[in-house]
Amino acid sequence: MLNDHASYQRIALVIQYQGTHFHGWQRQPHNQRTVQQVLEETITKIVDHPVTIYGAGRTDAGVHAAAQVAHFHTTSPIPAQRWPAVLNSRLPADILIRGAIAVDQQWHARFSASYRRYRYLIYTDKQPNLFLQPFTWHYYHALVNEELIQKALTPLEGKHHLAAFHRSQSSRAHSWVDVHEAVCYRQGPLVYIEVQANGFLYGMMRLLVGMLIQVGIGERSLENFADTWENERREVVKYAAPAQGLCLLRVGYPDLPLDPEIWYDTMPKFLFSSN
Repeated sequence: MLNDHASYQRIALVIQYQGTHFHGWQRQPHNQRTVQQVLEETITKIVDHPVTIYGAGRTDAGVHAAAQVAHFHTTSPIPAQRWPAVLNSRLPADILIRGAIAVDQQWHARFSASYRRYRYLIYTDKQPNLFLQPFTWHYYHALVNEELIQKALTPLEGKHHLAAFHRSQSSRAHSWVDVHEAVCYRQGPLVYIEVQANGFLYGMMRLLVGMLIQVGIGERSLENFADTWENERREVVKYAAPAQGLCLLRVGYPDLPLDPEIWYDTMPKFLFSSN
């Protein structure tokens, strides 16, 4: 930890990673490969002093990020705008730095964020597709009705206690979440579920999608879904959707002056021919 504020810069990074071969964002025991570990080790070698990197969100093993945001302190004189080129020349192929900026020393990647937005992607065609496998849940066992899913999602908007979608391993003391937007839409064989909120509970999105699929195929009624989360019936929520379909789409801040093309909508959408 660097204590003399005058001697260091605080650098914010916008980071993409393919989560397939990572044990999540957060550094793990037993030297398991994580995004935080790889970034810290890479930056430390460059600046020649210990570095801790602080992320806006702790994605699970196998979960991707289109625009994760993190910050670190350094005494290095490298200008902020040079950090993407410096890091991308040294990082493995499954991590990419899209942008960097020097921020105020009170700014924090996690605590200064006003929202996070996640996207879950479901591929519903029976025919498998190698290029979709790393980024989608291939669910073709029954017809998925995206309109039913949207009806289930709409009442979640607002501030709610979502303990039904909160894994027990979490150290968070409460389950309050302010959901800004929750939408479901289809583009060809792909069903998109996007949720934007001030923050997310541990495991929330995957547990939520696992139950929404039951609604979308008619196994669970809208009334039952509402009863489950409104009455915090955690024992009813038994299945989490696979990790590979989930992506941290972006993190929003009131005061991060980076071009939107760097962070706003950087996860490409797959296009399908109508023929």
